[in-house]
Amino acid sequence: MNNNLDKPRLIGIIGAMKVETDDIKGRVEAPVCETFSGIDFVRGRLLGHEVVAAKCGVGKVFAAMCAQTMILKYAPDIIISMGVGGSLSPELNIGDIAIASELCQHDMDTSHVGDEIGMVSGVNMVYFPACGEAVRRFEVCAEGLGLHSVTGVIASGDVFVGDAQRKRFITDTFGALCCEMESAAIAQVCYVNDVPFAAIRAVSDNGDANCGRDYADALSRASSAATAMVYEFLK
Repeated sequence: MNNNLDKPRLIGIIGAMKVETDDIKGRVEAPVCETFSGIDFVRGRLLGHEVVAAKCGVGKVFAAMCAQTMILKYAPDIIISMGVGGSLSPELNIGDIAIASELCQHDMDTSHVGDEIGMVSGVNMVYFPACGEAVRRFEVCAEGLGLHSVTGVIASGDVFVGDAQRKRFITDTFGALCCEMESAAIAQVCYVNDVPFAAIRAVSDNGDANCGRDYADALSRASSAATAMVYEFLK
């Protein structure tokens, strides 16, 4: 996989929700808006770079649809998955940044036929690597913005994690520091298509019994932090 980001021709940006993507879409200069597979894509200039941005919708299926469509229609040099997520680690508190070094799908399980938990059949992988250069750049971005960040495994699944048992399963099985519902599916699509990939998540909750209340309170602030990370990356 090509990890050289010195001169990317086009950067793809995917968020799951309106609150995560509206500011980015609104700042794109000379925007060209197109709809494919029910997903609105906005292409134009942002902070000196050509970008294409999209709100994919919540969950792995929507995320994979968006990533594959973006690759086929726009051929980005890298795709960035951005937004909010739940902390699985005491090192990450609400408002902090999780930077993915690898991504896995915590709800993928064919272990009853002898596979490792989390293994994706066909590619036979549990962990999908993020672009190393992008990881390093995002670490510098967080430092520059004065945001506490931790780099490690981000786990995706079609469930909003909010109980101690599920949280313990994900951390014990995958060593993940953050959970959400899209990035690993996008990472799988990018891996199959040989497109560099990165993912960041600003923590909106702690994946525990208080997750609903914390998420509602912190969503806007966490989304703004994730957006600031993307802008810093582009600069």
